[in-house]
Amino acid sequence: MSTPGHLAALEEPQVTAARIFSLIAPELALVEEEFERQARSNIQVISFIGEYLRASGGKRVRPALTLLATYAVGGDASRPNAVRLATVMEFLHTATLVHDDIIDNAETRRNRPSINSRFGNQTAVLMGDWLYMSAFETSLLERSLPVLDILTAVTRKMTEGELLQLTTLGRSDVTEELYLDILFRKTAYLFSACCEIGALIGLADDSRRRALADYGLNLGAAFQLVDDLLDFTADDDALGKAAGVDLLEGKLTLPLIYLLEKEPGRKGEVLSVMREGAYNAVPRARLVAAAGVSGALSEARARAAEFAEAARAALEDLPPSQYRDALAALPTFILERDK
Repeated sequence: MSTPGHLAALEEPQVTAARIFSLIAPELALVEEEFERQARSNIQVISFIGEYLRASGGKRVRPALTLLATYAVGGDASRPNAVRLATVMEFLHTATLVHDDIIDNAETRRNRPSINSRFGNQTAVLMGDWLYMSAFETSLLERSLPVLDILTAVTRKMTEGELLQLTTLGRSDVTEELYLDILFRKTAYLFSACCEIGALIGLADDSRRRALADYGLNLGAAFQLVDDLLDFTADDDALGKAAGVDLLEGKLTLPLIYLLEKEPGRKGEVLSVMREGAYNAVPRARLVAAAGVSGALSEARARAAEFAEAARAALEDLPPSQYRDALAALPTFILERDK
């Protein structure tokens, strides 16, 4: 459980994932062990790639949400079933990354070669499928229909989001409504599922289960909005992957949606970058500067802040605890992150 030292970590001025997650450091260590165990296979290539994925790291935000939600409703996240299901959420997330990198032809992920660039698309597709099936096989151990309902629904939504996004590639007429629909399906519903499953593990009542599901949905929306902002404005070194690739891949994200609403005359520049798949004729810095001057960037950041505040508000009915405080601190960390 927690200690005064853990609580002090949350009171430091700068909010970081390490300080927030210090509350559940032992449980996250168990998740790493469980990830390694679940990724083992008597097929050598699967074991090798599974370990490659695990060692690639990541913030482990999704399993951390599951564990924190379990504690926040009075459950015990150190129990084996909590650790297993937290790992399942990371497996689902990892599977989506593997498949997304294939679709996007991404060459790097977290400063390392992506699975598709190192092992080829065929291997990457099958590895992503294996991760999905392994996640569901592990979840079946719980013999819980509510858990399976949540996992089935979120997997369907993530696939729908990817398919919806494919219909928007290369288009300059994507609306904020359509953009957010894709964002919720691809990212936010998984955050919501993590928190709702955490509540189920902790035997929460329906009201607190719904509150945590709502918290996760809004937190996930804020997270992806910030991610898209960083792709547009940051550099490769800061992100740990290529920056500015969303537009190169034909994806119109919120800063550019707002920019084109304010300055429709820039549509030709945006379409030029999409067609060429390069910023040669239209430097990214020019678009970033225009988004800044027009107020599109600040408007997109404000939209992310709205979702972050909605996430915090959803926690009001939870009992006071340092785990609720940790969940309440996460929206600030997400808004302030730089990679």
